[in-house]
Amino acid sequence: MGEFELIRRFFATASCSRESEGVALGIGDDCALLQLADGEQLAVSTDTLVAGVHFPETCDPFLLGQRALAVAASDLAAMGADPLAFTLALTLPDADEAWLAAFARGLERMARGCRLTLAGGDTTRGPLCLTLTVFGRLPAGQALTRSGARPGDLLCVGGSLGDGGGALALVLGQRQAPPRVADYLLERYWAPQPQFALGRWLRGRATAALDISDGLLADVGHLARASGVAVQVERERLPLAPALLELHGREAAFGHALSGGDDYRLAFALPETYRDELQRLWPEAAVIGRVSAGSGVRLLDAAGDELPLPATGYQHF
Repeated sequence: MGEFELIRRFFATASCSRESEGVALGIGDDCALLQLADGEQLAVSTDTLVAGVHFPETCDPFLLGQRALAVAASDLAAMGADPLAFTLALTLPDADEAWLAAFARGLERMARGCRLTLAGGDTTRGPLCLTLTVFGRLPAGQALTRSGARPGDLLCVGGSLGDGGGALALVLGQRQAPPRVADYLLERYWAPQPQFALGRWLRGRATAALDISDGLLADVGHLARASGVAVQVERERLPLAPALLELHGREAAFGHALSGGDDYRLAFALPETYRDELQRLWPEAAVIGRVSAGSGVRLLDAAGDELPLPATGYQHF
């Protein structure tokens, strides 16, 4: 099976490749054409996932297809963007038809859930590697960035933390768990849901935002540096899922929540005036600390005393 037959069979004919609002021309030409309305900006982000680094070498291709698009699309949610389209550059060791069919089904499922159109990409031979570029749109001047947090703002997250890192032992076959625990954690790892609706609500409200991919402490550290402020994280206020607590226990669950990564929840700074509205509209969200003058990240216990910072997340180099 040649390159163009591979593209046609598994990607160009998929329902997520059909032209949609905002995508004037998709797969089949030298470039895709995206159409924005007057007064809109284009948000663009690229993620690369490498076998053996970002996912196990022998993982289920259906699950990989879901996860690959979800983690890329989460960056759009973090900017408050509405999903528009994506491209896929796929490097394969060989053209395994069964693998490709399952991967394409997983990709299709997440694309439908995210309302993203596959607009193009590339295929080549080599070690398994996926590069996805996602495109979103939003009103000009309303993008959420990392650089606007102000002293006095609340530090908030969009839901439970530590699920992705806590699931890794199950993904790698190092631990076993009853279905009520394993099903929840594996779903959070393989199919995290980008928080688009929350990101849209945060436009014009949050002063800074990002998604949690490398661990809470590492990522809010990025927000603190970009904004020129300090952030205080209150450990006892971190939202922990019952499944995570059952599998790992309280102390280890805190470790995953603080440093585990792979959560793809939004973390954001929000003025106090929006606290009640946040908790009414987004009951799964949690206030976990505050922004203050200064620099860096402080971790506090229930009494307000400072705790030593654990390892602060994954780094490639």
